[in-house]
Amino acid sequence: MKRFFTLTAATATLPGLALAHPGHETGQFMGGLSHPVGGADHLLAMVALGLLAAQIGGRALWTLPAAFVAAMIAGGLSGWAGLPFPGVEPMILASVVILGALVAMAMRPPMAVLLPGVAIFGFAHGWAHGAEGPAQGLIPYAVGFAAATMALHLLGIGIGRLLQRGALLRGIGGGTALAGLALMVAG
Repeated sequence: MKRFFTLTAATATLPGLALAHPGHETGQFMGGLSHPVGGADHLLAMVALGLLAAQIGGRALWTLPAAFVAAMIAGGLSGWAGLPFPGVEPMILASVVILGALVAMAMRPPMAVLLPGVAIFGFAHGWAHGAEGPAQGLIPYAVGFAAATMALHLLGIGIGRLLQRGALLRGIGGGTALAGLALMVAG
């Protein structure tokens, strides 16, 4: 019963975590560095991408994170410039669910399908970072959010390599997908 209440309390806080991205009001490098780890949606998606890259292995280990970060920077510039992106939040939440589900099901889509999807997700996350970023000091802010994103991808890769495609890795993917669904429902 105690676990139920703990889980319920944790789930109740998810909407606040998803929408509260503390730190970007500080501007510059630290604001960018804190943005990806300040919201559950960003944190979950970026770690899940690292898990997926580790699970697939081979060239996916570096191409998936690189595609995400490159597209994220382009999206960040678009968001910062004020270009519209209708549906950015649903796209970000979809990235959590889809990346988590791919890990949970140990799917290995062809890179020709996976890379554009990852780039779209990266662009959406970047757009949110850029749109919520500071009016001044874009470059240090962008370096900060790119560094934090790469660190989260590396964390996911490290966990994925440690678990070596086992049931626990798939369980983490499933939990990530469920957390994404909870964020969707709560939002």
